[in-house]
Amino acid sequence: MRRVLPASVFAVAIALSGCSSDAPPDEAITSPTPRLIQGAAPGEDNETLTEMPDIAEPTVTDGDVEFVQMMLTHHAQALEMTALVPTRSAREDVPLFAERIELSQAGEIELMVSWLQDRDLPVPQGFDETSDEGHADHDSHTASAEHEHHAMPGLLSPEQMEQLADAEGEEFDRLFLQFMHYHHNGALTMVQDLWDRGGGQEPELSLLANHIDSDQRIEMDRMESMLAELGATP
Repeated sequence: MRRVLPASVFAVAIALSGCSSDAPPDEAITSPTPRLIQGAAPGEDNETLTEMPDIAEPTVTDGDVEFVQMMLTHHAQALEMTALVPTRSAREDVPLFAERIELSQAGEIELMVSWLQDRDLPVPQGFDETSDEGHADHDSHTASAEHEHHAMPGLLSPEQMEQLADAEGEEFDRLFLQFMHYHHNGALTMVQDLWDRGGGQEPELSLLANHIDSDQRIEMDRMESMLAELGATP
């Protein structure tokens, strides 16, 4: 009578048959040399690398420095505009929105000042010292901003700032939203100009420029909605 072996015996036999006495010991097994493929231009062969290539960190350009210095002045005027809101607005949403802008741009001002200082680069007058609240003294550079509004996108003229300061109630709310929308659009132009010139590649500045671009686009959409409620357009 033939004996039938359990299935478990066959399983063990199969597993053992897969092991060979000729197999090298564990210590003889070496890992293959890692390979990296560096893509080549069309029509050329790719290059096989055995180690990570050295990639130079993007350097700060003159355009980067100019962008940060100008954006400081640009942001400072936005804070001058938001400072008018509490005593002139007739709506509940405009002061809350203005507070959002103030917190965002005041924080970005501090980041830009630190960015310049950390690299021993010139900090525009009025931003090299801060007040007890931690905000830069914007009044000391107002005069310089007044004669730069033609060259800096979105910067309001002295006449426009005076018009805003003289307005009250619904007229003020409309002007504030229209002027701030124009102001934000100027900031987007400045960011795009930076990128078009190949700037903004340095990691910290790249992060800041992208944040300014995305944040102000969101705020512009909100301003357009509030203006529509007032029966106005940007």
